[in-house]
Amino acid sequence: MAESTVWWLLAGAAVAVELVTGSFYLLMLAIGLSAAAMAAHGGAALPAQLVTAAVVGGGAVGAWHVVRGRRPAGPSASANPDVNLDIGETVVVEAWQPDGTAQVRYRGARWTVAHLPGAVPAPGPHRVREVVGNRLIVEKL
Repeated sequence: MAESTVWWLLAGAAVAVELVTGSFYLLMLAIGLSAAAMAAHGGAALPAQLVTAAVVGGGAVGAWHVVRGRRPAGPSASANPDVNLDIGETVVVEAWQPDGTAQVRYRGARWTVAHLPGAVPAPGPHRVREVVGNRLIVEKL
């Protein structure tokens, strides 16, 4: 079996394992394995192929780590409107209780709401900012 075939099989195996595990870093390593296959097609010796796989794969992993680290973290799942469709909806608070909570009708049921930390509770319309367990965290509109 040709050396390039072995590199291509290893790259395919890395992609298959990535599909099962969801680790994007394996795709970066597969790029390095593909580069080694190309080096083998070009007639490079085995040590040069190994160095190519290590440098390209390691460089791709390092570059992805840096790019991913510079991206701002998104909101948590409890405050992410892409995950929780209640975020951004409006509820009307009639009266606040002394403990800083209130009861509202929302989606056909009674919900407990709490205001954002540091906000002064006031009756009226509020926007849902976060869902924590079965409690809505709201802000005054």
